Amino acid sequence: MDGRDLVRSVKLVGTVRGLGLAGPLWGRRRTDAWGPRRQGAARARVPGGVTGAEPQPGGGVMRFARSELRVMVAAGGAVFWGWDGADPEPSYALEGACPEPDPRAELEPDKDGGWQVVSERLTVAVSRVGAVEVRTPGGAVLRRDLPPRWWEPVDGGPARWLQRGEVPADARFFGLGGRPCGVRLRDGTYPLVNSGRDGGPARGVEPRSLAMPVHVVVSDAGTHLVFHDTASPGRMTLREGEEGAGSGHDRPGTSELRMDGGPLRCWVVAGTPARVLRGWTALTGAPVLPPPWALGPQHVWQGAGGEREARRIVAGFEERGVPLSALHVEAVAGEGWPGLAAELGASGVRVVSAVPSAVRARPWSASSDGARARVLSDERNEGVSLPSPSPGGGAAAAPVRAGQGARGDGRSRERPFLFSGTGWAGEQRYGGTCAGDVPAGWPGMRSALSLVLGLGLCGVPFSGTDVGGSSGTPSPELYVRWFQMSAHLPLLRTRDTALPGPGAPWRFGPQVLGHVRAALAERERLRPYFVTLSQLARLTGAPYARPVWWAAPADRALRACEDAFLLGDCLLVAPVMEPGADRRSVRLPRGRWYDTATGRAYEGQGRVLLDAPLSRIPVLARAGAVIPVCGDDGGPALDVWAPAAGRTGGGLMVTEAGDGSGRTEIERFTTRMSGGRVVVERKGGGDVGLPVRVRGC
Repeated sequence: MDGRDLVRSVKLVGTVRGLGLAGPLWGRRRTDAWGPRRQGAARARVPGGVTGAEPQPGGGVMRFARSELRVMVAAGGAVFWGWDGADPEPSYALEGACPEPDPRAELEPDKDGGWQVVSERLTVAVSRVGAVEVRTPGGAVLRRDLPPRWWEPVDGGPARWLQRGEVPADARFFGLGGRPCGVRLRDGTYPLVNSGRDGGPARGVEPRSLAMPVHVVVSDAGTHLVFHDTASPGRMTLREGEEGAGSGHDRPGTSELRMDGGPLRCWVVAGTPARVLRGWTALTGAPVLPPPWALGPQHVWQGAGGEREARRIVAGFEERGVPLSALHVEAVAGEGWPGLAAELGASGVRVVSAVPSAVRARPWSASSDGARARVLSDERNEGVSLPSPSPGGGAAAAPVRAGQGARGDGRSRERPFLFSGTGWAGEQRYGGTCAGDVPAGWPGMRSALSLVLGLGLCGVPFSGTDVGGSSGTPSPELYVRWFQMSAHLPLLRTRDTALPGPGAPWRFGPQVLGHVRAALAERERLRPYFVTLSQLARLTGAPYARPVWWAAPADRALRACEDAFLLGDCLLVAPVMEPGADRRSVRLPRGRWYDTATGRAYEGQGRVLLDAPLSRIPVLARAGAVIPVCGDDGGPALDVWAPAAGRTGGGLMVTEAGDGSGRTEIERFTTRMSGGRVVVERKGGGDVGLPVRVRGC
């Protein structure tokens, strides 16, 4: 399938005709994308020696005996390079046109006959045989990509290629889309194919529909993101480095990317983690802002039993005092479905209808999917969800641009909600994602957190998994612990299953229901904080849920932490991921942290042991933090945690203007100690204007 075919197919997504035509096209031309590809005779090629260079805006073109390399530093600091005439455009990932070149970046001769592009933030050095090295202004090497190699089929067709890279010995890898095997990507081979299957190097099989050729590298030298902009199938092999003991030599970390075609082109964004995600968002587009109700609790119903069953499920939540914001319908409930959606909407429960993805590895008929496709343009539909490719089929890690069609024709003023189970780089422009199907079990709960954190580092901040897993039956204890974790993730969603066993939270009995209500009450109390995080994600690209090293990437111990996460800048959440545990060890970043349940203060950096009864999980607040919450009267208020002596703190509250314009109002607050009292001030002067509760004193 060439680029023209894919463009034609994605333009048809969201229409009945598109559902009928795009599937067979994809199935005919891409059925082997997720499996081994038969290779014919091919000629190997490397760039050869450098023969000359030509300056261009932002960098230049270096010519070699058998290839050429273009290097450009963009005005925002991101670096692009492309071999064999590959340019930044056209690209599925980039939003709009390629950013303008940095006029201050200059091409200069380098040592040993090579060249370098020098800019304010980075230097890109190209050796005389085509190795590309990215350095900080201080000269520290962030990465070194060796000369690439191509295999060109003798009988014609796209060339396969290999790109090997080296990173510092202390570097750790993250990202590559949503990976259930762990937040930190350890040694192994990671397929870059969306197949809907299990993922991770331990099994050597395909990832769950969310593979992206985007990874983040964290080392003492700095943090950088690498994006190889090609939608062809491939695989990446990672090897962590090792520092030499005593007088021994360091062994660098390595990455090896093999692709079955497509352009060899790459973007690199470097800086602090926050700056890296801001630069990545500038390239690929701001995350779409979810409607406020999407930050509330949601439930998946498979559609069996028709409209009567849907009403019964919603009534069950209401009768038991369990709030519900949305009902996801996995099978459209007949011709009466629009009326049902309107009826439930009047009671405050939105309906999100699942429609089949238009990109499948096996054909389907328009007649079987046409009825479901109609919900895309129904003005009473509150949201649209695309399910993942089935386990029996596979698709390359290509973008699914269904977002434009699913936004409707503008008849509704309410912010649209598009939710996908698959995607590619740049998908955040269109909506959120359910981060793969994970099985019930404690390993599944760990996978759920890994998926969300990995997607956040790839620029997709709004994601989550179904509480308790998408298959199998969790134990009551596991369900509670999973629910408590998900209550602090962007998407909080439960599910009815087709298997015997519980689905809705009350089916586990009154004790579990009590713990669920407590977690939901805390989620609702933190709703203004989640709204703020959603706005900040749109403005800066920063994910809601972040690895604990986010604010301290130089802390090597934090790079290995995979069982906790930061919720914004203010909270550290430590889920309980082992059965029978009522305490757990938590590694804290530097600074003072308060247990939000007891108010007790702990000093980082290091580990602390915290109580974790079944009724709650450890959540810690950073000293000096100002957190927007729902007050006792239901209006906005501020939770303020006392700063450490001699230190200051602060926080943000972001709200919409309320006039329908989409404008935001950002309120900044600062905290300090004065005479033994905590002083809270609005930045820029003026009264705080909100109820304040000071804690930690």
